[in-house]
Amino acid sequence: MAKPLVAVVGRPNVGKSTFFNRIIGKRIAIVEDTPGVTRDRIYGDATWLEHEFTLVDTGGIEPVKEDIISVQMRRQAQLAIDTADVIIFLVDGREGLTAADEEVAQMLRRSRKPVVLAVNKIDHPKFEDAVYDFYSLGIGNPITISGEQGLGLGDLLDEVVAYFPDTENAAIEAATGIAIVGKPNVGKSSLVNALLGYERTIVSEIAGTTRDAIDTPFTYNGKPYVLVDTAGIRRKRTIDDATIERYSVIRSLGAIRRADVVLIVVDASQEMSEQDVRIAGYVHEEGKASVVIVNKWDLIEKDTYTMNRFKKKLYADLAFMDYVPTLFISAKTGQRVNKVMEMANYAYSQNCMRVSTGTLNDIINEAVTITEPPSNKGRRLKIYYGTQVSIKPPTFVLFVNDPDLMHFSYKRYLENYLRKSFGLDATPIRLIIRERSAKDDGPGRA
Repeated sequence: MAKPLVAVVGRPNVGKSTFFNRIIGKRIAIVEDTPGVTRDRIYGDATWLEHEFTLVDTGGIEPVKEDIISVQMRRQAQLAIDTADVIIFLVDGREGLTAADEEVAQMLRRSRKPVVLAVNKIDHPKFEDAVYDFYSLGIGNPITISGEQGLGLGDLLDEVVAYFPDTENAAIEAATGIAIVGKPNVGKSSLVNALLGYERTIVSEIAGTTRDAIDTPFTYNGKPYVLVDTAGIRRKRTIDDATIERYSVIRSLGAIRRADVVLIVVDASQEMSEQDVRIAGYVHEEGKASVVIVNKWDLIEKDTYTMNRFKKKLYADLAFMDYVPTLFISAKTGQRVNKVMEMANYAYSQNCMRVSTGTLNDIINEAVTITEPPSNKGRRLKIYYGTQVSIKPPTFVLFVNDPDLMHFSYKRYLENYLRKSFGLDATPIRLIIRERSAKDDGPGRA
């Protein structure tokens, strides 16, 4: 059974993100005085009194504003309310009751979900009288807290977990993490929505609309996954709001590190840029299973050779990761979107592949027989044996007489030979060269 979902909702700037970070215990939501910084739902796992649950931070609800971002933020908050098991309605005790609070309260009453009313920013006894105004919302007994100082959170969480079913601690199968990365405005959020089958993230032509890395649990063919739609990564000199964008970039790179599979999204209607290559390079350096998703393929005028030409140019730009599989899609029309998860699973299975030591050394012997190792000043490289030491990515240690004799071109030859022999055509692999005395025993000799 899935963990209970607890949504934090309220108008902008009442302290939702500060409260969220305090409960989760780490800086996940961006905290900034600018209203509207948190635009999408942000998920994080939390525990209280042995009760595990997922907390959802939402963008501020502004009932009267009709600009495109405010409208979609309301839709995102409504989706969080619709999917939540319990709702925390956060209000600002210092500012007092507002018309916007009353509008949000009406929305929550219509949901018929359990709602816990939290009056935030009550960090001194002189502010506590303000709580009485909030009884008029008809939501229940207000609980005073200070998200910034951590006051009153225990009482609040006691009330929240009281609504949980008795089975919330059922074992939860480990999910495969899939990060979606790329430059701003290449269609990452559209791809998320297409994969999930509903509008999970705000989609806008405004570059940088997605500022947070957003974890969304979902199930595909009976298996659990977590989808992370990251903020667009852009070069520092193009960042306008340094504080907010800095956190977004750091979080996007962090999402790559903690993901199992990375979907690198590029725009088919644009040339591969230096930034596209840098993003792909970061994924490669982290050793992640990955797929290059060429989005907006519906915008391209095609002939019989268009796809091959694009692939040739792409692999020239990504020569350092020529193993990576490529999929041409349109998230907007749904073209080949059904192939994305299939290819992501294949790349992940490759990233987790293990090879027996005996088989590995047979292949190394074969490679050495076909192409003799290099020599330098009369000394020839000798490979005594190899063993696989880890996965994600498959990592092999080769014990040799002198690591300095391993020329980079011969190391690349061995990588390619192992890749071809074991069918590792969709994952990076690592070769570590270590010195070992020729008289030492090993599981095999080459």
